[in-house]
Amino acid sequence: MKKGTKTIKILTVVGARPNFVKVAPLVRRIQEFNEDSSRPEKISHILVHTGQHYNYNLSKVFFDELSIPMPDVYLGIGSGTHAEQTAKIMLSLEKVLFKLNPHIVVVVGDVNSTLACALTAVKAEFPVAHIEAGLRCYDRTLPEEVNRLLTDAIADLLFAPSEDAVNNLKKENIAEERIFFVGNIMIDCLIEHEKEIENSQILQKLGLTPKNYALLTLHRNKNVDEAEILSGILRAVNRLSEQICIVFPIHLRTLKRIAEFGLNDLISPRILLVEPLGYIDFLKLLKNSKFVMTDSGGVQEETTFCGVPCLTLRETTERPITVISGTNEVVGVEEESIIHWGRKALRDEWKKGSIPTLWDGKTSHRVLQILVEYALKSGL
Repeated sequence: MKKGTKTIKILTVVGARPNFVKVAPLVRRIQEFNEDSSRPEKISHILVHTGQHYNYNLSKVFFDELSIPMPDVYLGIGSGTHAEQTAKIMLSLEKVLFKLNPHIVVVVGDVNSTLACALTAVKAEFPVAHIEAGLRCYDRTLPEEVNRLLTDAIADLLFAPSEDAVNNLKKENIAEERIFFVGNIMIDCLIEHEKEIENSQILQKLGLTPKNYALLTLHRNKNVDEAEILSGILRAVNRLSEQICIVFPIHLRTLKRIAEFGLNDLISPRILLVEPLGYIDFLKLLKNSKFVMTDSGGVQEETTFCGVPCLTLRETTERPITVISGTNEVVGVEEESIIHWGRKALRDEWKKGSIPTLWDGKTSHRVLQILVEYALKSGL
């Protein structure tokens, strides 16, 4: 490094699968920034993994597939209640922050790691940037909604993925100079890995052909921890499986609940249970499915970008742009509603949808430019 070169120290925190997908493009932009000999500054990037997701297929495989360097710091928090996870992360991260003294802390998404790290950094007087700010479903019974609200209230830089997210932040009286409409960083990841996704052999491995199967993901507490709701969803899926094979990459917790509630009989032979998948194989399945049923926020966005019909198994969504502009419909968790919308998808009676503004694969470029400008203005 040349003498006198300014070094910007950015500390990025990840903790769960959606975080890894959002951080991967930013990591690549930082690498490209440092390889640019014309830049008078360099970036020292510190990646902290809280360990909120500790199963290999929910964590390490994403680092491998997305070419993310192994974390510089691994906190190893593991499972626990919301309070336990949040407290453990805060206690561990505080020591890391004071030791490494970053110029800015970047958090992503809406998991417990997001809020815990934002709160710790702000109280220790480190600036915080939140990627995926402004998403709201207006249901405070959801822990993710609480994490989003509190993180956005205290962050210094708010990177919004859609125009409705910008409007939400403005309605909450957040100063406009803190808000940046940058687009959806998850789409950067999808675009950058198009070739690997196309080359995935997961369809052949599972004996599937394009558009001759549906895809199901199910993991949210409200859906899998209440026997009545879970059984209703599974009854609907079972009935739809009479018309189309349904591929179900199942979380271990969801599998455990099915056994605990005595619902194994609702898994018909036409429901193909598979272990949690890596990013590349999952996106290959998603892009080639007839339709997708999910309670995941990220999957709503990925289906919209890929033009695949999506049935969101929830009563609300924090991503209304995927309904307004995209291919998503919020169908709830009632058995007959899921059946109704599933059969519409089977008959190809579905809206075409369009790709929202700034979902163009360049979000990470915009984010990094703003981070660098902010750090330089703050004085190094």
